[in-house]
Amino acid sequence: MDEAGKIRLDKWLWQARFFKTRSLAAAVVKGGHLRVNGNRAGKAAQFVRPGDVLTFSQAQSVRVVRIVAIGLRRGPAPEAQMLYDDLAPPPEPETKTFVSPNPRYEGKGRPTKRDRRKLDLNGGQALE
Repeated sequence: MDEAGKIRLDKWLWQARFFKTRSLAAAVVKGGHLRVNGNRAGKAAQFVRPGDVLTFSQAQSVRVVRIVAIGLRRGPAPEAQMLYDDLAPPPEPETKTFVSPNPRYEGKGRPTKRDRRKLDLNGGQALE
């Protein structure tokens, strides 16, 4: 860590537990998938300081975080969450409707061969 309160970008991402290894963090930066204060980060060795805003994609969401502090080590998750403020809006709850790939059978137990044929003819609708 530098005395001026700066740290390498890949090292901070690793310490804040956004990436499992520094190599993965460096690969995201090198690939041009990370922005620092709205500008594309050029290299993993770029220095960041508290107050900088980072924007990058992680899994299936876009993360926007403001650096609050510079870590001294890669500690446990609660300690890592103290290093940043999450500025991204909370994810919307997904409402999934379950659609069974199997046809419905309203009888008891397993349908017979005759019942299965009727289900196939009716397009998976309940038997009468």
